[in-house]
Amino acid sequence: MAAALDHRGRQRVAVTGLGVKSPAGQDLATFWDTVVSGRPTAAPLSRFDASALPVRFGCEVVGFDPVPYLGAKESRRVDRVTQLGFAAAADALADAGEVNADPARCAVVIGTGIGGLITLEEQVGVHLTKGPSRVSPFLVPMMMANATAGTVAMQFGWTGPNLCVATACAASANAIGEAVRLVRDGSADVVLAGGTESCMTPTAIAAFARMTALSTRNDEPERASRPFDAERDGFVMGEGAAALLLERWDRAVARGARIYGEIVGYGRNADAYHITAPSPGGEGAAACMQLALDDAGLAPQEIGHVNAHGTSTPLNDAAEAEAIRKVFGDAAPPVTSTKGVTGHLIGAAGATEAIAALLAMTHGVVPPTANLERIGDDVPVDVVHGAPRTVGTRAVLSNSFGFGGHNASLIFAPAG
Repeated sequence: MAAALDHRGRQRVAVTGLGVKSPAGQDLATFWDTVVSGRPTAAPLSRFDASALPVRFGCEVVGFDPVPYLGAKESRRVDRVTQLGFAAAADALADAGEVNADPARCAVVIGTGIGGLITLEEQVGVHLTKGPSRVSPFLVPMMMANATAGTVAMQFGWTGPNLCVATACAASANAIGEAVRLVRDGSADVVLAGGTESCMTPTAIAAFARMTALSTRNDEPERASRPFDAERDGFVMGEGAAALLLERWDRAVARGARIYGEIVGYGRNADAYHITAPSPGGEGAAACMQLALDDAGLAPQEIGHVNAHGTSTPLNDAAEAEAIRKVFGDAAPPVTSTKGVTGHLIGAAGATEAIAALLAMTHGVVPPTANLERIGDDVPVDVVHGAPRTVGTRAVLSNSFGFGGHNASLIFAPAG
């Protein structure tokens, strides 16, 4: 049996289950095929009339049905953000096989940037038009950010640590990292970790557009999300959820689980610079990646590729590219951003991209960055585009950065 402890004498952490509900697919095979093919999913919004909005497109999870997961009654009592999040968690648990763990040793850590915004916006409308007596008694439990984590624990009867992380676009990467710490320090043997987001409402889109954060390519939405491209003009909003089943390494090996990989490094810090803009030169992001490398005990040259945060905004992409250059130097590994395919899933982005990174590592292939036609002059790194690139089965670093200056980096290594 492989060693159960890592280079620092901590419990090793295996990834034994994956679940995804995304614009790129609602199962692993479809998701990977869409991502590795570089097929954008942005399209005109279909869930409400967006004709009066300045941005009228996004990346939706089309055809998602929560009823097979939660039943008809419970589905009506939770927001779409929880429907998506629970479904992804349930898929991850099923994918892991017979875990058979003590419920008191099973934890849940789910991230979200905003929580149940759809319900909140709908019920504000009810209050304003019909009065306070018509506001739903389920408003509070449906809108609260921790609803998904609570629902997962209640549905599975897991009584171990139960946490919600709300660090904007870094939320689900932070959730995975904090879950790793629970396993490492002996607080849990099994953790469902990930993130969920469904905040494409008229008000949210108007607000992000007023910030000039969104792409305005209404006439060609499929070409709007273009990370690291010279003509990038903002991100494309998306929705979705992703979950990873993390397990103590020795336990996973003993039960003969399929292991997708090992989480060996986690870095997190703060820019402490600006509520929405990254620190100049990507200083905070660079420090965060270095923290993850130090945690993993790896040298920069041992990283096979970087799954970038890569939002398609001018400031983020330039700062992150500079940060990667600072950490890895002239020999920086190839870089990709899957947001060209999925759009920006806000609080679910980190977990969705963690799954993409794990699958890329498993296949030894870096997916192309969709819609990248000409690399920006402010992007001094090797961004994979046009076609997938074979790099072999090597460790991968995945970045997530959030409004508020929250940074998170995760490193995954091949099982072995």
